Amino acid sequence: MHSEKPRGRRMLDNKSILITGGTGSFGQKLVRRILARHDNCRIVVYSRDEMKQWNMANDFADHPKKHLLRFFLGDVRDRDRLYRAFSGIDYVVHAAALKIVPAAEYNPFEFIKTNINGAMNVIDCAIDQGVRRVIALSTDKACNPINLYGATKLCSDKLFVAGNSYSGAVATRFAVVRYGNVMGSRGSVIPLFRSLRGSGELPITDAAMTRFMITLEQAVEMVLHAMKNAVGGEIYVKKIPSMRVVDIARAVAPQAKLKIVGIRPGEKMHEQMISQEDAATTYEYPEYFKILPNIHNWKLDPNRIKDGKKCEPGFCYSSEQNKSWMTDGALKAWLAQEYGEPPAKRTATATATATTTAAAGTRAAGHQRKLAAAGG
Repeated sequence: MHSEKPRGRRMLDNKSILITGGTGSFGQKLVRRILARHDNCRIVVYSRDEMKQWNMANDFADHPKKHLLRFFLGDVRDRDRLYRAFSGIDYVVHAAALKIVPAAEYNPFEFIKTNINGAMNVIDCAIDQGVRRVIALSTDKACNPINLYGATKLCSDKLFVAGNSYSGAVATRFAVVRYGNVMGSRGSVIPLFRSLRGSGELPITDAAMTRFMITLEQAVEMVLHAMKNAVGGEIYVKKIPSMRVVDIARAVAPQAKLKIVGIRPGEKMHEQMISQEDAATTYEYPEYFKILPNIHNWKLDPNRIKDGKKCEPGFCYSSEQNKSWMTDGALKAWLAQEYGEPPAKRTATATATATTTAAAGTRAAGHQRKLAAAGG
């Protein structure tokens, strides 16, 4: 049985890499990682926001390898522009997407244009331009989606998996990397809580709510691993810890009161990355899972399975049933490292408030489970 190879330091030497949505948190971290490890590659940042590109270019103005970085203004909805940008590109990381869950519920057409039609354009242009490999970023919300954003990303995942059939004799191969809440990324809960902690009150949707937690560094490494090892059609799922949202709030702002505001439109109590239905084609590895495609019997391909262990029937990888949980201390240590701030001490009042809130959430969650068991 074959083993997956460690990510090679020389994989991107003399290669051209394009990142759609490259001005985002993930894209900037990936650019810095590539520049730190390679001296002779070309990186193209493709995005639609000229101001974000301008700001990113200024951020890299003093970087010793800034000459390796290029900016290409364009939208993944624009197939012709994308086709031009893909000329001479060896690897593509597709990070461009509309992501805010409530916004998707009220603007579904726009999310479909970017997340689905944009994915189709990336696939077509990659094949036509002879790109070697495309790694598309996914989300936990694509697993058993209940909101429009998750539904568009599930469709996108399916498109990239099937793209390996469309490429035919062309060498272009597509794979997906799926992960949860990226700690500290724009639009995520940690920056929100940090921005509101001065008010003395943080909004909590539900005291029992849980989320997966992953650092940008972990997400980047998983993408580079997939780029090195993917045969085509795999969905890589990084093993990461879970955390309750109330515990995230306590770590960020120990002195703040927690106010329950209710679940937003399209929001889940808990997130999944692998459903019970996916378990039949899912294999486990030391640091990740891999969902193999159902089409063309690729789920039985030894080159795709390698040394993976098949998951048990009915297996589900969800944030509330996770075996790994991030501790309060681990998150505080990350916050101190990321933002250069000493961990704040929680006051007795805040502790009592948080405990009361958490207890209320636990009672509410228990009541909901009893209702569900009774068919209510």
